[in-house]
Amino acid sequence: MYKLCFYVPEAHLEPVKKAVFAAGGGRIGRYDSCCWQVLGQGQFRALEGSQPFIGQVGSVEQVAEWKVEMVVADELIHDAVKALKKSHPYETPAFDVWRLSDLQF
Repeated sequence: MYKLCFYVPEAHLEPVKKAVFAAGGGRIGRYDSCCWQVLGQGQFRALEGSQPFIGQVGSVEQVAEWKVEMVVADELIHDAVKALKKSHPYETPAFDVWRLSDLQF
């Protein structure tokens, strides 16, 4: 099992989540579409040669973004990341993937 975390502007929050859910992300037991999300503020500066979705090349930008976390099964992680990248508006979306330990109690 993996935990997928990504950052997305509010206008694209639901479409990106739906794409990742459709690829198998966010399934826990007999539930689907499971995630945790919180609103925060992202910052970046687009460099020469980039095509920023928000802001201008060379300017530091701050933008409201949602941080979304969800679990993804081993065999679905590649499809979930592909769906994230395809549906996300940013040229280079920020995301991370963490391998989770399987603890039995």
